[in-house]
This record gives sequence, structure tokens and C-alpha cells, in this order.
Amino acid sequence: MEIEEKAKIKSVLKQILGYSSKSSFSIKNLGYLPRWIILSIDVFAIFMSGLLTYYLFKGIGLQYYKSHNEGYKIVLFFVTNIFFFWWFKTYSGIIRHSSFIDAIKIVFSQVSTFIVLVFFNFLFSIYFKDSLFLTTALVINIIVSFCLLFLYRVLVKQFFEAYLKGIQNEKLVSAIVYGSDANAISVSNALISEIPMRFKLLGFIDKHNSNSSKRILDLPILNQKKKISVLMRSMNADALIIADKGLTKEEQIAIVDECLEFNLKVYTVPLISDWENQKEISKKIKSFQIEDLLERKLIVLDNKLISSQIKGKTILITGAAGSIGSEIVRQIIDFNPETLVILDQAETPLHDLTLEIQKLNSKTKLVSLIADIRDLVGLERIFEQYQPSLVYHAAAYKHVPLMEENPSQAIFVNVMGTKNLADLALKYKVEKFVMVSTDKAVNPSNVMGASKRIAEKYVQSLYFDQKKNNAHTTKFITTRFGNVLGSNGSVVPLFSKQIAEGGPITITHEEIIRYFMTISEACQLVLEAGAMGKGGEIYIFDMGKPVRIYDLATKMIRLAGFVPDKDIKIKIVGLRPGEKLYEELLNDNSKTLPTHHEKIMVAQEEIDIHSEVETAILEIVKASNIYDNNLIVTKMKMLIPEFKSMNSTFEILDN
Repeated sequence: MEIEEKAKIKSVLKQILGYSSKSSFSIKNLGYLPRWIILSIDVFAIFMSGLLTYYLFKGIGLQYYKSHNEGYKIVLFFVTNIFFFWWFKTYSGIIRHSSFIDAIKIVFSQVSTFIVLVFFNFLFSIYFKDSLFLTTALVINIIVSFCLLFLYRVLVKQFFEAYLKGIQNEKLVSAIVYGSDANAISVSNALISEIPMRFKLLGFIDKHNSNSSKRILDLPILNQKKKISVLMRSMNADALIIADKGLTKEEQIAIVDECLEFNLKVYTVPLISDWENQKEISKKIKSFQIEDLLERKLIVLDNKLISSQIKGKTILITGAAGSIGSEIVRQIIDFNPETLVILDQAETPLHDLTLEIQKLNSKTKLVSLIADIRDLVGLERIFEQYQPSLVYHAAAYKHVPLMEENPSQAIFVNVMGTKNLADLALKYKVEKFVMVSTDKAVNPSNVMGASKRIAEKYVQSLYFDQKKNNAHTTKFITTRFGNVLGSNGSVVPLFSKQIAEGGPITITHEEIIRYFMTISEACQLVLEAGAMGKGGEIYIFDMGKPVRIYDLATKMIRLAGFVPDKDIKIKIVGLRPGEKLYEELLNDNSKTLPTHHEKIMVAQEEIDIHSEVETAILEIVKASNIYDNNLIVTKMKMLIPEFKSMNSTFEILDN
């Protein structure tokens, strides 16, 4: 029995003190005290305040309460206090994380206790012509009680903060917060109370130069009279946390570039909306990503127009498991289609996407299908069964070097697959067919780009051919944009992997440039263009300023905390087959027309005769079936005269 009793006592001590018998005790390992212990400490504080008040008034010759029936009065005093402790849950907060809210709870509990005791005093004086307590003494008692209750919470909080800071200081990143507004203060508070701590805050930078004589959270405010890098070096800071939401994109990029130049780390945080949840605020603080440095403005969508096209309808998305297709799925689900059919031949990515979408608990019926767009019979059964109203066609082979080596596969998927889908969309009276294309289709220099240009020609010529006889035919729309940051096969994931492996980063040419946009941006514009399209358009997107890939690599190395060509080497490996130094969004003879959306334009391309395009495609497919690469590319060049191979074995065919 004695052994059992000892085990029980040991178990209780573990729960109270929060440490394991396997490790030695330390304050660092101390767990959270149970609520009944906090309540007991609060009751003791109330007892001490009552005692202090009693002797204070006794010393000046007054009685806190009269001696007769004092037992009932003491019970009433304690029961009332404990009731309001329970009512306002003053004991439920974790003492080491006490905040302004805890102080408010204590104030309400003590004021409520005072009101109730005064009320009892009043009733007692009416019926018994006497008073229970001296009202003035009650006022003093409430003040003393609040001071004791809150003081011990503050002392415990300060002790833990000082202790934990002391043991963590050597591991912390010395940082300065850029900004001195409410958002910056909220972020700083979150970082100070974060456990385990990541940052040692050294001060704030005020770009308005108006608070140099003041302090925030007992930290200095630095005026931005000198360069940020100079200020940070003077404070021995290793990192800058940008918390000022008044900065323009250009100002933000300039600050980041300056910090990266001097190998200083940069962190950013979104606008704080939940000021109480400091744990969530601190989680949102993250290193700058390369996407944050794109000089692009926020895209504003016409959600009403998009919703009217999608809500309550059946939507089919091909290539749904890819980087573009999966983001289209995520964005479309927010517009509440009745049924969303997601189609891909990649089993595992499609399964992962299905699980992700199912977690959203959307009312939309989700149908996941393993299918190949080259399989016309299988596709027809899908169209017949689900009767989609809209088709978003994102399935394609897109890797330039691979398609240069396998032109027949580029034709089977990018051309014949698109033809299968377009023909079925027409047969089953789909309202709109939106095809995702690429800037590599413009003046193509490789098989992949040429195959996408052929697909563009087919869907556009098909629409105008049908429109001659049927005004209500399927509206075929093409969207054309450049490289997407973070998409499968793009340079950003490749560079990230190479940096993680210690380098080198491989670049095909020092002067190569590309247009970039984020996956989210690209898909937003696909939805917008699809909604506004009337049929036959090739929409091109405003891709912003072109980015030099060498500069992109350099910034990514610096963002990872390394020095380019010292810690991580940059290796030039030469242009790949079919690769250009720069991409274009328009053919040489094309023009653009503006739309109501500033980031979307319509390319004015020459409209081909559909029967001629179809005949040419069938000839190319015939060549693909016998896997004669030179014959395939020759026939592609006949259909796409502007197709000039670069850095490729097919250059000989241009002569």
C-alpha cells in the first residue's frame, strides 16, 4: 500500500510541476499549473488583502466589520470573491502569458464583488439597522486585492521572460523591426512572448523620422537618415523584419535588395488582424520568398462575372494534378460549382489533390478521374456521363528539351489531345472551352512551343468555322502567359534544390531573361479571361518586367543566407536544345487590343482556314505514328512558318 501511495504522490507531483522523472528538474521544463492551484493562490491573495485592510483601518481606529457574527461575514466575503473568480475565469489564464485581458478579468471580478457586498450591506442596514462592512474599507480592499492579484501575475511573467531570454540569448537572431506603427508593435510583442524565441529585438526603424527621442517596448527608435544597412551594422543586427504595411512594393524591393547586398537576412509578416492570438502572429513571420520580389501589383478580379460562369455548373479540368491545373481547381472550388470533374493521368498527384479538396468540406461534388487526353473513346464516355458546361484544358507536355527529343509525344498530347477535347466539347455543347497555352508558342524555336501554337490554331479556327453556321456554338478561348514561379519544372524549385544541396546553381546562359508570374496570378487571370471571353480570342497576360535568370539565382542564394560564387557557385552550362535567350508574347505581325482588365489583352492573330489546319494536323499525326522525327518537324514547320529551331538538331530543316 505504501508503494502505491508513493506512486500516486509522484504522479501528482509530475502533473503539477510538469517534469519527467527521466530528466532533472528545471524551471525551463516547468509545466502549466492546474487551475485549482491558481485559484488557491488567488484566494490567498484575497485573504492577505482582507487582512491588510483590517489592520489598516484598525490602526486608525475604524472597524472594517463589527465583531458580532464575524464568521458569516468572512464566509460571505470569500464566497462572493470565489464566485466571481469562477464567473470571469480569472484562474484559467496561463500566468507566464498574462496579458491585458487577464487584468480586465480581475477588474471585473473585483468590481462585481464590491457591488454585491455593498448591496448586501444596503439590505442589512434596512432590515437590521446596522452594516456588515465599512463601505470605505471595501473600496480600499478591492484596490489592494487587484494590486496583489495582478502583481504576482506580472512578477511570474517577468521572471519567466527574463529567465528564458537568459538561456536563449546566444541562439537568437539579432533583428531590427522596420516600422513603428500598431502593426509593428503587435508583431514585436508576439516575437518577445514567442516560445522558443527566435529573435532578439534591438530596436525599430521609423521611416518618418519623428520618434527618435522615444522608445517602444523599451527599445530605441532609429531614424532612417542613413542607409538601412548602416543602421543595422551600427546595432550589430543580423536581420530586418519588415512590419510596416505602408511601404509600396518598390520601397519594399529596394530595402530587400539593400539587405541582400550586405548579406543581411530579411523577414516579412502579413497584416495583423487577430491581435490577441500572438502565437499565430509569430508563426506568420517568414523569410522573404522570391515571389515577394516580383514587381507586380495586386490582381483585382471581377468575381461576379466569374461566379456567374461557374456557380451551380459542372466543370471539367484536364491536367488537374499539375501545378497550374491544381491551382485552377483550388480557385474554382470557391465559386461553388455543382460538380467538379478533375482529370489527370498522374495517379499519386491526383490522389493527393483529391484528399486536399475533400478537407475543404465544400458542397461541390468532386469527381476524380484517371484518364489520358490521347484516349478519344475514354474522353467521350466522360463527356457523355458528366455533360460539363465549362472545360479548362491545362493538360500538356511542357518540358522543352524532352519534347525536342520526343516530338511525336508532343504531337500526341499537345496537339491530338487538344483536338480530342475540342471536338468533344463541340459535340456535347460545352459552353466554354478555355485552353492554357504558353509564350513559347510565339515565334516558336522548339517542338514544344510549336505544338502549342498548332493547338492554338486548331481551337481558334474551329470556333470561327463553326460560328459561320451556328451563332451559339462552343466558345473556344486561349490564354497565353510565360513562366510560372514554383510550377513543376520551373527554375525556382530547381534552384532551391541546388542551393539545399550546396550548389552549384546551373544556368544555361548569363544573359537569358524570362517573364514570370506566380501560380496564383496566372490562374486568376485564366478564370478572368475565361469569364470575359466571347469566343475565338487568344488572351495574353501582362507579365510585368522580364527577369534576368542570373539575377534571380543571385537573389535566391542571398535569400537563403549564402554569398553567391563564394558559398554557392553559379555555373553556366549553355543553352538547351530549342531554348531562346528571351521569350515573346506576340508574333512579329501580331497586335493587341485592350480589355476591361488592365492585365489582359487580346492578341490579333491571323485566322486560319479550319479544314486546312485539320488536314495539316492529321498529316503530322500520321508522321508521329511512324516516329519519324524529321518528317514530324518538317510538317510542323510547314503549318507554322515562323517555327525556326534554335540550338537544335532540327535547325538543318530550316535551310
